[in-house]
Amino acid sequence: MRNFLPPAEPLRRFTPRPGTPAPRDLQDLMAYPFFSLAKTPRLQPIDFRSGPVVIRVEAVPEHGMATIWDADVLIWAASQIVEARDQGLATSRLMTATPYEILRFIGRRSSVRDYVRIKAAFDRLQSTTIATSIRQAEGRRLHRFSWLNEWTERLDRAGRPLGVELILPDWFYGAVLDERLVLTIDRTYFALTSGLERWLYRLVRKHGGRQAQGWRFDLVHLHQKSGALSPFKRFAFELREIVRRQPLPGYQLFIEVDAARRFFLAFEPAQSAAPVDGLVPSGTPARVLSGTTLSCHQEPERGLTPRVATQIRRANLDSNKESNPYVLRRSGRLSRARLSPSPRPSDEDGAP
Repeated sequence: MRNFLPPAEPLRRFTPRPGTPAPRDLQDLMAYPFFSLAKTPRLQPIDFRSGPVVIRVEAVPEHGMATIWDADVLIWAASQIVEARDQGLATSRLMTATPYEILRFIGRRSSVRDYVRIKAAFDRLQSTTIATSIRQAEGRRLHRFSWLNEWTERLDRAGRPLGVELILPDWFYGAVLDERLVLTIDRTYFALTSGLERWLYRLVRKHGGRQAQGWRFDLVHLHQKSGALSPFKRFAFELREIVRRQPLPGYQLFIEVDAARRFFLAFEPAQSAAPVDGLVPSGTPARVLSGTTLSCHQEPERGLTPRVATQIRRANLDSNKESNPYVLRRSGRLSRARLSPSPRPSDEDGAP
């Protein structure tokens, strides 16, 4: 006799209440390469491996890979779910909204062109497939999903649009409900126009929080973590331009060089900037520090103190070293590079 599984219960619709909650992002999406950073369609997969972390992102030719601008839809979804949860309201993976509400939240206009673009973003989020080991109980197990399981346009009986229905994957929805894995971000993030700037802000926000001492990353390792298709020399050139312009809200960036001529990107909270909310409301009596909470794959490699720019601090050897592959010496000399408009990289350039 064959055994059949009982039919799954239908999802209840979750319609966010009017308002503009603080934007929230998922830490794992901030720390790892899940999205294309280019505005042109990307078909080449992202294949990232570092220690136990495995990420494989694939696209289809019809739509291309989901971009870091498409990820704004996921930030909107996470923000609405956390806000409703903290108010004691029921949430669901099945969300309903109008494109106008989503566009307004993520700082876009509401022209016909913007409506067409947001629907194209839904298509890329639904067609991009991800396989990852993050938050899997078994080290060799991979969870496979798309950023949107489904999306549907809702129409009234006369054929007029009522909005859209979006079904989020369990992997994303479950993480959003875990208060340890969500961080608030600065709303001016949505005004960043460069894919690299957006990726860098999310990485800095995830690792730096409001810690006055800041952090630092090796440039070669940053290139790997970005998932970018550009060669390293081009990547390093673009990073130097970002450091020169200082566009990231709430943070100051530096290029540092050690005695072995290794180049690092260092960052620390900007002294004059208003900090992002220091506490993420968790919906529970315990409150969670947004700048110091450990996620399942936190990469707490401590950087340099901003007050002593020539002394390398002792490495945090008890922490996950994935954020920086180099083991630092207990002492040493380090210089902070002065940046001016630099020439474009060439194959003959020796250093970034």
